[in-house]
Amino acid sequence: MSRIGVALVGLGPGAQPHLASLAALQDRVELRWGVTRSGGAQHLLPEGARATADLQQALADPAVQAVVLATPASTHLAIASQTLAAGKHTLVEKPLDVSLQRAEELVQAAQASGLCFGVVLQHRFRAGALRLRELVASGALGELQAGMLQVPWWRSQAGYYDQPGRGTRARDGGGVLLTQAIHAIDLFRSLVGVRSVVAAQVRTTALHRIETEDFVSALLTLGNGAPGSLLATTALYPGRAESIELVCAQASAALVGERLCVQYHDGRSEVLEGGEKTGSGDAIMDFSPAAHTALHRDFFEAIAQGRPPAVNGAEALATHRLIEDILAAGAA
Repeated sequence: MSRIGVALVGLGPGAQPHLASLAALQDRVELRWGVTRSGGAQHLLPEGARATADLQQALADPAVQAVVLATPASTHLAIASQTLAAGKHTLVEKPLDVSLQRAEELVQAAQASGLCFGVVLQHRFRAGALRLRELVASGALGELQAGMLQVPWWRSQAGYYDQPGRGTRARDGGGVLLTQAIHAIDLFRSLVGVRSVVAAQVRTTALHRIETEDFVSALLTLGNGAPGSLLATTALYPGRAESIELVCAQASAALVGERLCVQYHDGRSEVLEGGEKTGSGDAIMDFSPAAHTALHRDFFEAIAQGRPPAVNGAEALATHRLIEDILAAGAA
């Protein structure tokens, strides 16, 4: 099978796991272009790939079949509209865009194009998450009684939020929910469903000088009517791995970072070890790119097989809507 030609748009820090993933998949993909505003990032690219500041130059390459978009959220609709119009399958970093309206416009454009469109919500591809999904779907844990999600992260003012545009609605679209906890929220929602947001508290603590929120707690009604809770923050120093805990009729399951521990009421237990680094502190890219690689693999296989990727526009849009519902409940 011939390799899929790829252009990577955006070569900032967020591109690091994409570069690593594309390198790991070089038997099936060829990174041909790296597009950045300055065009001066040739040293980041593998041999044979070219850096450019001209997106249209990369899109004009007939060997480019797909684009990976790793630019700030505020640019996604504008850039992805161009890549889709050029007939390129498109994989967009989270979130879809800075507002629900713009996110809906992007998903509508992707659906109208008939092309493969995916979103980088890679927590679904961690080994522990995949195993937990199997157990939930099979009924092995018994009926869900309650579910809890916690994202106790840390981002310092000097090390993170003082960077231009960080924590602003214009660039990021939101705070801890849309830019940080969105991965865990997406995984949680896809596992157990969320029927409604009962109540929420949304705050900006005194630890940060930002326009958006850095602390959110919420009470939820899950898909089957069971109670749920959420806590997400970037103000808990020095940061800990995010966790999903499920209370079920026959077992309890805890997914902490990439580590899954299931304890059955009959005394059995199951443990699936995983990496300890999840980017929960100021070193935001301090995590394994393995989940990114698995997400990329699914996206490129979806192109070859003519199917939607596992994390498609509709799935990402459902997570964005949940985040908006939580924020609205906190503002009420």
